[in-house]
Amino acid sequence: MLNRLSKKELAFIVKASVAVFITYLSMYAFRKPFTAAQFQNKILWGVDYKILLIIAQLIGYTISKYFGIKIVSELSASKRTITLISLMAFSWISLLFFAIVPFPYNLAFMFLNGLPLGMIWGVVFSYIEGRRDTEILGASMASSFIVSSGIVKGVGNYVITVWGISEMWMPFITALLFLPILFIGIFLLHSLSAPNEEDKNLRTERSPMNKAERAHFLNQFAPGIIMSVMIYVCLTIFRDLRDNFAVEFWNSIGLKNIPTMLVISEIPIAVLVLVIIGSMILIKNNRTAFFINFLIIFFGGATLLVSTILFYNQLISATWWMIIVGFSMYLPYIAYHTLFFERWIAYFKIKCNIGFLMYVADAAGYLGSILVLLFKNFNNINYGWVTFLVYSAFFTSSIIIVLAITNYSYFKKLKLS
Repeated sequence: MLNRLSKKELAFIVKASVAVFITYLSMYAFRKPFTAAQFQNKILWGVDYKILLIIAQLIGYTISKYFGIKIVSELSASKRTITLISLMAFSWISLLFFAIVPFPYNLAFMFLNGLPLGMIWGVVFSYIEGRRDTEILGASMASSFIVSSGIVKGVGNYVITVWGISEMWMPFITALLFLPILFIGIFLLHSLSAPNEEDKNLRTERSPMNKAERAHFLNQFAPGIIMSVMIYVCLTIFRDLRDNFAVEFWNSIGLKNIPTMLVISEIPIAVLVLVIIGSMILIKNNRTAFFINFLIIFFGGATLLVSTILFYNQLISATWWMIIVGFSMYLPYIAYHTLFFERWIAYFKIKCNIGFLMYVADAAGYLGSILVLLFKNFNNINYGWVTFLVYSAFFTSSIIIVLAITNYSYFKKLKLS
């Protein structure tokens, strides 16, 4: 019986891991391919058109996060699949109009493209949260958005350079190529079984949260939420800078084979992060696992700082720096998506869901990304992207280190009610 149960659990882990991985990877094909284009010689309102496209999509994506605080936290299991399909369809149609409508009027459709995509993570993760295997399932899902950005941008770059597709049509065509994979992922998600009683006993039953329950949660953990969100804002800003302008970074150092590097540079990061995060499934004690998160966050900040000092002093190459800072940033970033909030709820035995906490953090994080992009474009100091990334890494790592220690002290003193 034990062997049969073990095989059944293993089969579920494999199926669910594949489902979340390919579904979220496919989402990136609707969101990120346009950043593989450079849109050279296109200026609008005195601003580089690519920056405007990124900001427009980010504004839509950020607004989506604010919607998600309510929509995802209140989403019932019966409405997950139709919600997921509807959101992805809206995004894809927006890319079609981005291709059809001429420059510069198509800018509005990049905003509309981002508007539904910000809720995809919460909908997909709701299929796998609150399970004894959530860490490994969440790590599988999170590893997809380490490699997927590089993959879809590599495909997008290939579509332009080899197929000769225009930069405006490339995002729609790239999304079309990933559409069959998306359908398979959604089908597998829909067929997953619900958490069983053992899952509920180990991780606390997950349920929709109404407005009063969200307000109570905020009051109960206000200082911890504020510090946790501030860390996440720093991680999100730096991740977006590194991700959205990777092509410009590699160009600035004279790299030739950019499509290959966009994929290869992310693979070791994904593998290492997946192993570390997935191994947390072995820690059954929710309190222990919860506090390990602070060590992960501190380690990420410290590694980011040390590697940047080494790169700044030309002691490591640009390629190694991009890989190391990618790991140091993605490790705590993915811990937020898979471990931190999951074990927070389980340790304090709160009947709610991850959607609320995650979307409060995401809403603040992406707003921060927009503000930093605007600062980069409109300040009077003309930084190159390499220099700007280096300074951003110094600033980000310092804040993360301080807040990780402070937040750990806050929760260490907090007593279970």
